[in-house]
Amino acid sequence: MNKLRIGAIMFATDQSIQPTELARAIEERGLDGLFVPEHTHIPLDTHSPFFPDGKLPAPYLRTYDPFVVLGAAAAVTERIDLGTGICLVSQRHPISLAKEVATVDSLSNGRFIFGVGAGWNRPEIENHGVEFDKRWRVVRERILAMKTIWSEDEPEFHGEFVDFNKLWSYPKPVQKGGPPIWLGANSKFVADRVAEYADGWLPVGGRQGGATIDGLKEACARRGRRFEDITLSYFYAPLDEALARAQIAAGYSYLVYGLPSDSREQVLPVLDQVAALAAKLRT
Repeated sequence: MNKLRIGAIMFATDQSIQPTELARAIEERGLDGLFVPEHTHIPLDTHSPFFPDGKLPAPYLRTYDPFVVLGAAAAVTERIDLGTGICLVSQRHPISLAKEVATVDSLSNGRFIFGVGAGWNRPEIENHGVEFDKRWRVVRERILAMKTIWSEDEPEFHGEFVDFNKLWSYPKPVQKGGPPIWLGANSKFVADRVAEYADGWLPVGGRQGGATIDGLKEACARRGRRFEDITLSYFYAPLDEALARAQIAAGYSYLVYGLPSDSREQVLPVLDQVAALAAKLRT
């Protein structure tokens, strides 16, 4: 069983605690990771399945670029993981994204975790030139292309959505072959996607969609993967000791707790609660 790790996730914005201060605070409290989500923009005609009234919380409109945030965090920390939770691969060009990932992994000396997803916001995705119904096929191919860039000196890739001849792209990630890829989704299709091209699964707590740990085990067996090599990370875990222990017993080895996208006066007390819970869970 993987050693238990505990981290935090926050929408880093121009109105929240500075991410460098947050990263230092997470490391000082003995926690294990900082994760940040992203939205390149929010179209005015957004209709969210998660916010039925049509009104998205302000942080969705104001997120910093996650790779700039994590690069800054790498400069002021030495130990903690730095991850996207999640990066919307459907909205990024794979050659430039491969460079961003490799840069943060290099600057952090191999501490980057690449949480990825396809996104739920149809107009946001389509503004990037990707058909909504094809977004997961696009994500898969872009990830396979990036893995090629990270692992080969003169990579080339020829697919349906990504096509390039031999090129040079440096630096390569410190983590050989690229950082661990954790796939964020809760649908019934996620198990096979994780088993095919990812290293971990990061379901968001409380969302139902048909995905199960047993389903992931079956998908790994079909794909010839060892289930034990897949990291189970529970995002936005509730701050409840009994529920946390149940998640650990189910197989989750990385619990990630949500912090309010707010000032230091609002964020740090919640981070203290996470640190106190972490101390209990590790005893």
